[in-house]
Amino acid sequence: MPSRTAADSSAIAPHHPVGRAPGVPFDLVLLAVAVGGVSFSAPLIASMAAPALAIAFWRNAMAVGVLAPVVGLRRGLRDEVRGMGRRTFWLCVASGAILALHFGLWLPSLKLTSVASSTALGTTTPVWTLVLLRLRGQRAPGLVWAGAVVAMAGVVLLTGVDLSLSPEALAGDALALGGGIAAAGYVLIGAEVRRTVSTTSYTLICYGVCAVALLGVCLAAGVDLGGGYSAETWLKLVALTGCAQLLGHTLFNRVVHGLGATVTSTAILLEAPGAALIAAVWLGQNPPAGVYVALTVILAGLTMVILANRRTPAAA
Repeated sequence: MPSRTAADSSAIAPHHPVGRAPGVPFDLVLLAVAVGGVSFSAPLIASMAAPALAIAFWRNAMAVGVLAPVVGLRRGLRDEVRGMGRRTFWLCVASGAILALHFGLWLPSLKLTSVASSTALGTTTPVWTLVLLRLRGQRAPGLVWAGAVVAMAGVVLLTGVDLSLSPEALAGDALALGGGIAAAGYVLIGAEVRRTVSTTSYTLICYGVCAVALLGVCLAAGVDLGGGYSAETWLKLVALTGCAQLLGHTLFNRVVHGLGATVTSTAILLEAPGAALIAAVWLGQNPPAGVYVALTVILAGLTMVILANRRTPAAA
C-alpha cells in the first residue's frame, strides 16, 4: 500500500479551474491532437464487430500494456509510483473506477435511446464539471458558463433532439446523463492528481483500474472478449488504443494540469463533429448538413471558456 507523503499536502490545495502554466500554448496544440485522437473513436467502434463493453475493456488493457513497460524501465517513474501517497493513490483508483463507470453507463445507453439523445446528454460534461467545481467552493466566471452552454448547443445542432418518452428511451437517456456526470468526475480527479503526479504514472493506474473493473463487468454479463474476433477487429482495437486512448485520453490527462478541467471538458465536445468528418472521409458517410455550423459554434464556446479563464488570475 502506498504511504502518505508530503506530496499529498499539495494535492489537497484547491485546484483552480484553469491553472495557467508557461506551457499553455503548447498544451493547446496537444489538446488539438487529443481531440483528433478521440474523434477516431466512434468511426472505429462503428466499424468493429465486437461488443461495446469489450471494446472499452481492450482499449484500456492494451494501453496498460504499453504504459507498464515504460514505467518499469524508467527508474524515476518506478520511484514515483512506489512513493505515491495514500491519498493520491486512491484518487488514481477512484479516477479509474469512474472512467469505467462512464464507459459502463454511456455505451449501453446507445442501445436503449437514440444516438442523438445519447450524444447530447453524454456531452453535458462541461456543465457538470462547473457544478462540481462550484460545490468545491470555486466560482467560475459567467463567461465560462456561457461558453460551456454555447459549446453544448453546437453538439445539439449536430445531433438533433429526440423527444421519445418510451420507458426504454428514458432509461437510455438516464444512462447517458450518468455517463456525462461520470466523465466530469474523471476530468476533475485527473486535474487534482496531475498537480503532483506525472501523466504516465497516473494513467497507468487509472487505465489499469478501469480495465479490471470493465473486465469484471464483461465476465459477469457474459460478454465475448475475443473468442471469435477477426484479425481486422484486433487491428482496429490496436488502432483505437493508439488513437483514442493513448493520444486522446492520455493527452487530455496531460493538458488538464495546465489548461484546467473546464477548458479540457469543453474541448472534448469537439469529438462529435470531428468523428462526423472522419466518418465522412474514411467510411464514406455523408456528414450531417450542420456539421460545419456545429463545429464553428463549439469552437466559439471553447474560445469563450479559454478567454474567460485567461482573464482569471492563476492560483498560487
